[in-house]
This record gives sequence, structure tokens and C-alpha cells, in this order.
Amino acid sequence: MQPFMGKDFMLKNETARHLFHTYSEDMPIIDYHCHIPPKEIYEDRRYNNIAEVWLGGRSDDGTYFGDHYKWRVMRSNGVPENIVTGDADPYEKFVEFAKALEMAIGNPMYHWSNLELHKYFGIEEALTPENAKEIWDKTSDMLQNDPNLSVRGIIRQSGVKYVGTTDDPIDTLEWHEKLAEIKDLGFMVCPSYRPDKAINIDKAGFAGYIGKLGEAVGRKLESAQDVCDALNERIDFFKKHGCRASDHGIDYIMYRPCPIEEADEVFRKVMAGETITKEEAEKYQTTILLSLARKYHKENIVMEIHYSCTRNVNGRMFAIEGPDTGFDSIAKTNCTDDLGRLFSALDATDELPKTIVFSLNSNDFDPITTILGCFQSSDVPGKMQLGAAWWFLDTRDGMEEQMKSLARLGLLGNFVGMLTDSRSFLSYTRHDYFRRIACNLIGQWVEDGEYPNNEASLKKIVEGISYSNAARYFGI
Repeated sequence: MQPFMGKDFMLKNETARHLFHTYSEDMPIIDYHCHIPPKEIYEDRRYNNIAEVWLGGRSDDGTYFGDHYKWRVMRSNGVPENIVTGDADPYEKFVEFAKALEMAIGNPMYHWSNLELHKYFGIEEALTPENAKEIWDKTSDMLQNDPNLSVRGIIRQSGVKYVGTTDDPIDTLEWHEKLAEIKDLGFMVCPSYRPDKAINIDKAGFAGYIGKLGEAVGRKLESAQDVCDALNERIDFFKKHGCRASDHGIDYIMYRPCPIEEADEVFRKVMAGETITKEEAEKYQTTILLSLARKYHKENIVMEIHYSCTRNVNGRMFAIEGPDTGFDSIAKTNCTDDLGRLFSALDATDELPKTIVFSLNSNDFDPITTILGCFQSSDVPGKMQLGAAWWFLDTRDGMEEQMKSLARLGLLGNFVGMLTDSRSFLSYTRHDYFRRIACNLIGQWVEDGEYPNNEASLKKIVEGISYSNAARYFGI
């Protein structure tokens, strides 16, 4: 029996242990998609206690922010919402989380949380309600006093070389500008372009957002073409601040091309307060997506697409807590054909950007991978990528399923690997978790005689998936 989360945790064969400890374990991290605030990096924030890091708190505008993964675990254990996202005492929140975590056998949250305690605080035993006070006291002291546990200290000791934050086109990027002036920062922090609000013409708040986008470019936007031009202008601004990637969090992939005049008409109807059909919304959305993709190709910006999520399933709790608070679910979509049509339209004019496609539904892995294989390029190895197992699939089974799909239908050796997609600065242990799972999977194939025990080839594959492929792909 292996010790709990010992040095060979999740490494079940000799080859896996060799690959991980020799090549993968100490590779740097490219965190190309996350949700951590650049302001806190610039200010080098210190946390008072681990509840602030893990469970969140109030932002400057009064909204509650934190890790919705952990909130779901707590709700599943019957914890009242005033403790989960309310203003309860931080220690009380932590204890309730410890009680819930004890029940989370088989859940990756159990591994993630205890990996963080082990890596950053040197705590070997698992968190339980019985040792919660001891762990609370130790972590609080270290967070307040250990120089390696400020925000920048956490990033540096994690071996992170690049952080790609998630930023709205209207953002001033002031914190990125300030970070760029720090000569000894030790890692890169660059904005990633997230234009969802300008695309979601069928969502509440669209008209108000378009007004803000107009303010950002200094003119009123009166057509779909105006929106395209404004978004392209903001891409230029982001590019000057080091932007290497965009991200699109959409419900599903749509492809309903139309003349620009039709998209303009749909835009004007919505801005006038009129109702539009799903088909009309898709015409506008397709117009914007095509325009953005062409601009990404021109500027060598990676296009990331996340879909197959049903947002805000619990209407009552959405009304109370707002979006991104743990009330979303996996969606069943049937849009892979439209994904192919979208790519084909861009490929026809040689304007298809480097693209990473993430689906929250594992049933989409094989169809997506086969479509991506139709659009690979001699210019960029692995130009079209199946994104890492995302969100609810961010588990051992989900990661293995994603990598197996990519291996059997594409080239696993060109995979750009893991991302945190997290709001927590302690989440870099997810890269350790992923690397162990990847090495174990590869090691098993070697030990089963399905791939030769060729040291040079295995080194290239493992180091590539861990770090090198992403560094090359994002130009870092």
C-alpha cells in the first residue's frame, strides 16, 4: 500500500515513476488560461488565512468571489449558503469545508486541496475536522509571514513562467501595464482577450455592454460592422500588452453566415429593444466570430473556445448569487458539424488561427478531434488542439479520456497540456496532478508493450506535454 499522497502518488508503474521524477516533475508551468486577478499580482497580496484563498470573500464592488468547485462540495454536504458564500466567520467556513472534504473520496477536490497543503505548507496529513484548528493556525501564520506565500511568492515557487489572465475588451489593462514595469518579477503576466459580452446578443445586458465598448474606443457603435471594428481595435491594444490568446465561453458553436447588412439589422433591432429569433442571433454571432478569428490569425493570437456548458441551471440561486457561483452543468450539444463549417470558412481564405477547442461534455472529444485533424497545418505542429479536460471533466478519468481520444485520433505528443482555469493562486498543484496522470498513462502503454521504451522519444513527449509544447505554441 502506498502512503497517502506520497512521492509516487498516482504513479502506478515503474516507467511512470521514472518519467515523472526524471522529466516532468520540475518542468516550468505555462498557465495559459486562468482567472486570477492581475491587480493582486501587482500588489503582491497577502492572505490572512486559508479561507480567503480557498473559499473567497467580498470584492470591492460588494460581490462575492471564490472557488465554485469548493462551494459545490460544501453544498453537497448540506452547508447553509450563508456559510458557503455569506459573511460567516472565515474559520467557521474552513471547518465546514473540512467536514465536507472528508466525505469527498474519489473527488479531485480531495486531492487538489491536500496537494496544496502538502506543497505550500508542508502538511503531510489529510485535512479532517479533527485537525482543522491545527492546520488553520499553521497556514494562517505562514500566509501572513512566509515570504514565499505572498501572491508573487506562490507563483515563483510554483515554477510558473507565464500567466494568461482573462480580460474583457473594455479593460484598461492598467495592472498589466504596472506589472510590465517590474524588472525582477520572474514570470510573465499577459492579458487574454475574452469578448463574450460583445457576442452574446441574446443575453441580458448586451445593449449596455455595447455602450461601454463604444466608450472604450471613443465612438458610438451603430452596427455589427462597428462592433467588429471596435473589437479589432481593442485586440490591437491587448496585443501591445503581450496578449497571446483569446477565449470564448459560448453555449455552443454556431455557424449561420450572412451578409453584413443582415447582421447590422439584427444588431439594430436589439439595440432598439426589439426581440430577435435564435436564427437572427446566430447570424450576428457568426459574423462577429468570423471577424475575430481572422484578426486572431493576422496577429498570431491563439483562439480558445469553451462550450457545452449550461449556465445558471438553478434560477432561484442565480437570482441570489449571480453567475459563476457553482450552479452550472454539463450540456449536451450537437454542433460539431458547425464547428467544421466555421473552420472551413476560415481555412478557405487562409485565415484560420491556431485554435484550442474545449468541451465540457466528454462525448464531444472524438468528434472534435476528428474535425481538428482536418485542419492541421505544416506551419504549426499541432495547430488545432483538443483542449485539456475542463471543469467537471478535470478529474483523473476525464483527463485520461481526453488524452486517450487525442492519442487515438491525433497526436498526443503535440498536446499543449494543462491549464488551471482557476481563481486561486494555490491551484498550480493541478499541473502536478495532471502530469502524474499523463506519465502514468504513458508509462502503462510502455509497460504493456504498446510503445517502445525509447528514452529519447519518451523524454521529448513528456517534456512537451508538461511544458515545451505550450511554450512553443504560445510563443513564450
